[in-house]
Amino acid sequence: MTREALDTLWAKVESQRAHVPALYGRVDFRTLPERFAGSPGDATLLTGKYAAERDRLLADPDRIEFMRAYTMMGDGVADAYAALMREYGFRHLVDMLTRACDDGVENVPDAPPELVDFIRAMERIPDWLDMRLVEEGARIDRNAAANLSPFVIRGAFIATFMNKYAALPMAITNTLSSETAGKRVKETATFFSTSVLPGALERFGPGFKSAAMVRLMHSMVRANVLRRPADWDWSIYGFPIPQVDQMPAGLISIFLLSYKMQEEGREQFTPAERAQVELARYRCFLLGLPEELLADTPQGIVDLMNARSGTLRAGYDDATCGELLRATMAADLRADGSRRARIHDRFERAFAKLFFVKNFMAGDKAKAATIGVYLTAWDTMLAALAGIFIYARLRLYGVAERIPWLRDLADRRLVAKIKAQLASYGHAEFTTDAARYRSSPTSLAAA
Repeated sequence: MTREALDTLWAKVESQRAHVPALYGRVDFRTLPERFAGSPGDATLLTGKYAAERDRLLADPDRIEFMRAYTMMGDGVADAYAALMREYGFRHLVDMLTRACDDGVENVPDAPPELVDFIRAMERIPDWLDMRLVEEGARIDRNAAANLSPFVIRGAFIATFMNKYAALPMAITNTLSSETAGKRVKETATFFSTSVLPGALERFGPGFKSAAMVRLMHSMVRANVLRRPADWDWSIYGFPIPQVDQMPAGLISIFLLSYKMQEEGREQFTPAERAQVELARYRCFLLGLPEELLADTPQGIVDLMNARSGTLRAGYDDATCGELLRATMAADLRADGSRRARIHDRFERAFAKLFFVKNFMAGDKAKAATIGVYLTAWDTMLAALAGIFIYARLRLYGVAERIPWLRDLADRRLVAKIKAQLASYGHAEFTTDAARYRSSPTSLAAA
C-alpha cells in the first residue's frame, strides 16, 4: 500500500470524529491501544502453524499501519444511525430499519438522512459483484449449513471469546448469562443460515435484512459502550467492535480453504471455490466490512486474516473470556422439550466440546477443564458418533450434487432443512438493550 493510500485511510478513520461526533467527538484515533501488538516478541493470536507468518508480516510496515488504521474503524453509516438512539429510542430505530428493508427507505415516513445513507450504502453494487456466483456459492454452502452448522455453531461462537480485548463488548452486553448467550448463538446461526437461502442476499431478500439488523446491533453496542466510560478504557481496548474483529466470523471458511490451497501448492480457486469466496465476500460487504478487507485471492485472504491475528495481542481473562465461554456451553439451544430435541442437544454439546478442545486447546483436555470445559470419554464417544452421522450426510448430498436428476431434488431438501432449523431458532431480533448491560468484569473486579 502506498503512503498516499495510507494517508487517505487515516483521513477516513479520523473523519469518524466529525461524522459521528456524538460517539467519537473526543476520540484520539492515533492513540495506540494496548490491544494492538505490532512489535517483535508480542504475544498475539497468531499461534501454532500460523505463527511463522508473523515475521513476514512485521517486515511490511505498511501492512502493519494498514491493520492499525482498521483497528480504529467502525461502521460509518450504521454508527451514525445508531447515534440517534437518544432522539428516537432504539425500538423506533429498529422499526424504521425493518420497514426500510421490507418496503424501501423511500417508503419510510420522515426517514432521517442517516437511515437513507445506511440503506443506500447497502444497496450499492460493488464493481466486482456477480450475483450468479453468489447464488452458486449459496447453493454449494447449503449442504454444510443444513448438516454441519447445527453441530458446530456453539463451538464456533466460542472462538470469539478467547481474547479479552475482542470479547469485552459481549461481556458488557450481559452475554455472561446462559439465556443471553443462547440468544446470541441463535441469532448468529440465523444470519448465516438465512444468507444461503435462494435469493437471500438480493435487495429485498431476508439475508439483506438480517445483515442490516446485525450492523445496527453492532453499532448500538458501540454507542452504548462508549457512553459508559467507566467500563471502557480506550487506552487498553481501543475501538469497540472494530471492522477487523468482524473478519473471522465472515471469512474463516475461505481463510481455511485458502490456507489449504497454499499447502497443496494451488494458486487459483476452482469455479466452485470461487463461488464460495464471492458469497463470503458479498455477505461481509453487506455486513459493512470495507472492500480493502475483502481480498479475492488465496494469498490475499491468508495475509489479511494473519495480519489481523498477528496484531491482536493475546490475552485471556477468566472473568470475561471464561464466563462467556461457560455461559455459551451451558446455553439451552433446544427448540422444545421433545425427545428428539433432547437427543440432538446431547450430541451437539458433546461435538461442541470436542470441537473446542481440538481447535482452541490443542487437544489438551486438562487445560480445557481448568476453564470449565470438561470433555469426558462419554462426550468423545458421542462426538465421534455425531461426526460419522454428519460426514455421511455431507457425502450423501455431495454425491447427489453430481447426479443431474438428483441435484435439484437434493437442493430443495436442503432448503427445507435450513428453513426448519431457522424456525427452531425462533425470531431473531438482532437488538441490544442498554438497560440490561452490566459493568465490565474488569470494573467489577476493581470494585
